[in-house]
Amino acid sequence: MNKFSVSDSELVSGYKNGNDEAFEELVNRHKSRVFTTIYLIVKDKYTAEDLMQDAFIKVVNTIKSGRYNEEGKFLPWVLRIAHNLAIDFFRKEKRYPTIVMEDGSKVFNTLDFAESSIESLQIKNDTKTLLKKLIDELPEVQKEVLIMRHYMEMSFQDIAESTDVSINTALGRMRYALINLRKKMQQTNMAYDKNFYRK
Repeated sequence: MNKFSVSDSELVSGYKNGNDEAFEELVNRHKSRVFTTIYLIVKDKYTAEDLMQDAFIKVVNTIKSGRYNEEGKFLPWVLRIAHNLAIDFFRKEKRYPTIVMEDGSKVFNTLDFAESSIESLQIKNDTKTLLKKLIDELPEVQKEVLIMRHYMEMSFQDIAESTDVSINTALGRMRYALINLRKKMQQTNMAYDKNFYRK
């Protein structure tokens, strides 16, 4: 049988039954899409290649452990793994960008202290930790677009393509993410402008 006429589902089944060539075919068939998905987010060829390998290792582990649910949707599943790994990469980097709220005020790297005393640095670190926690509490789609926009500095066009939604949807999610973040900050009495932050 011509390998090009074999479906992803059949290749996955073949790999489950010990046919390593079946997995090689799955990789060859989809690696370019997986790489592009990751590269669009991380904007670095070598990082994208590393994360693509991580994605396929995760695929292998999931299939081998019998946790893969066969629904005939292999490619969307792999792309989602790749997408999540790219976002996790930025979370682990612990980068703290400047986030501009919907009213123009800023949070994160705009802390302005007269001197970097131990106490000031502790306040700064505590504030960053709390902000990270508040962002993690946002609904998944809002958190995703906020991280992609502010941590990864992606354009709304790239965000829309990466998450498979319209630009208007991406913009709407960003707006609600900022509104919800502001509410959470107010509930925790966090001074995001007047005390520690500059506009």
